[in-house]
Amino acid sequence: MQFPVVNDKVMAQIRQSEIDFLASRIESIAERDENPEGVEIRRFGKATAFYIRTMPWSIFNSVKGLTDDEEDQIGEWIRFYREREFQVDVDPYHCSARLLTALRANGLGQTGFHSVLYGLPLKEPPTPPSNIEIIEIREQSHFDAYAEIHCLGSGMPLTAKPHFINNNIGLLNRTGWKLFLALLDNVPAGVAAMHINGSVASCALAATAPDFRNRGIQTALLRQRLYTAHEAGCRLVAAQAAFGSLSQNNMERTGFRIAWTRSIWSLI
Repeated sequence: MQFPVVNDKVMAQIRQSEIDFLASRIESIAERDENPEGVEIRRFGKATAFYIRTMPWSIFNSVKGLTDDEEDQIGEWIRFYREREFQVDVDPYHCSARLLTALRANGLGQTGFHSVLYGLPLKEPPTPPSNIEIIEIREQSHFDAYAEIHCLGSGMPLTAKPHFINNNIGLLNRTGWKLFLALLDNVPAGVAAMHINGSVASCALAATAPDFRNRGIQTALLRQRLYTAHEAGCRLVAAQAAFGSLSQNNMERTGFRIAWTRSIWSLI
């Protein structure tokens, strides 16, 4: 399969895949009894605003899918967030100087960059190093290790593990989701997730326990997800990473290309 150029169609597919997986993930948290984390999702035109009261991280409190068409609704979603912290993802897709001027006029300024990447599914089964094994998580028996590694890899103390279990267990067996556990010398060492919707798959999250980093875990998990995307009949795989990060480096070494650099905006 020839690597596609980044035209309007490809950009729309990549960006929509991210919105789809984040909406599915956050909706699974909202579906817990009485919505204990305080999830809210609002749509303003083509843009989607996500908010989780108890989870102040930017990935869960962000506006995605913004285009020129939402210029006159900027003030409305700023009021939606009120005193809450949030960020706005600004992609070059359907973004003009007029939109950027409107963001500034509403008190927002650019505060960072983020990389959006894309790749092709892997047709041949991956062959990780002999001491690495990748398991697809299908049952709750592996989920305790999944949550623990996700917790440690996110820099949280183990006392927060119940939080990771409660807010991620909804992805197990949820339509479109695949969860993976990496074993290094038979010891749980890394985790990853992907979301498949139609012909596009998204590498949704990944983490390695600090004691097992720089051992090829994430490369093996990336290759497994690329192959799983092929098995699912996908034609494109999307991913995101902090600009210039080790995660971005791993993705590029695995065959991903940078689709564009996203600018991050916040209230100044």
